[in-house]
Amino acid sequence: MREDESLGALVAEASTHISTLVRAEIELAKSELKFDAKRVGMATGLFAAAAFTLHLVLILASFTIAYVLHDAVGLSTWLSFLIVTVFYLVTAGVLGFVGYRRLQGLAGFKRTRRSLQSLKSTDETPHLEPVSTTSTTTTAGEVGAHRATIAS
Repeated sequence: MREDESLGALVAEASTHISTLVRAEIELAKSELKFDAKRVGMATGLFAAAAFTLHLVLILASFTIAYVLHDAVGLSTWLSFLIVTVFYLVTAGVLGFVGYRRLQGLAGFKRTRRSLQSLKSTDETPHLEPVSTTSTTTTAGEVGAHRATIAS
């Protein structure tokens, strides 16, 4: 500690150093975030291009399947394309149905709502009873066990 400086001057110097350090850390975080954001943007663009290309491949594969049905099996052209179209419609219907069923199984924050209601009820009552955690402890695999299973 310097003999000629007061405590106030030392505190002011320390706060200046701290604020410089915080500004430098913020600038470092900004530059790292900017670099990562560019990489994420580039990766997103590449994934979108890959998805578009796969979509084109699916279209061309559909034509190929229809023409194979026409040539190899001997079906008429319109029937071959109708079979491929109906296959995609059935696939889309099954996927949509499964997605809809998955949405029906959402819990809707039931546990959080129950917890908040129990907190609200304990605020209104002056006597608190100890809660036993040994009998209600759940593991990660049992978290959604209270939900009804959805039969497909």
